[in-house]
Amino acid sequence: MKRSTIFLKIAVFLIGAPVLAICIFLLPNLVVEAFEQWRNGADLAYVVFGILLVMYVSTVPFYFALYQAFKLLSYIDKNQAFSELSVIALKKIKYCAITISGLYVLALPLVFIIAEWDDAPGLALIGLVIPGASMVIAVFAAVLQRLLQEAIIIKSENDLTV
Repeated sequence: MKRSTIFLKIAVFLIGAPVLAICIFLLPNLVVEAFEQWRNGADLAYVVFGILLVMYVSTVPFYFALYQAFKLLSYIDKNQAFSELSVIALKKIKYCAITISGLYVLALPLVFIIAEWDDAPGLALIGLVIPGASMVIAVFAAVLQRLLQEAIIIKSENDLTV
């Protein structure tokens, strides 16, 4: 069991590392480029600033959810998987996924503006990927949270009968 949780902890780290690299190396370059475009009178610079703001703000719930996933794996290592702590961690992951989805749904009009300007309708579909994936994660976390709560109730009933 320890090997699989170690693998999953490494996977959590590997999920967070590229996002951190994007936030440190790629997004600042886009901010500088958008600022230069704004200084040159480009109207779409505000749209790019809005999208970049959403991208930066969404990293807070993203990393908080990764931290909660790491804690959940630690609970599994300590044989506390069927505890109220795990339910709380799943609830926090669910709320983080809903927050991320909501942020990107708010940014969709900005993506549509860029897609219309660039005449790229596929960009609008790509803009739906992150909110869709976040909602799938939120639903999955909600289902796991509910199952875990029911398992805890059954476990406590069994403990009382024995």
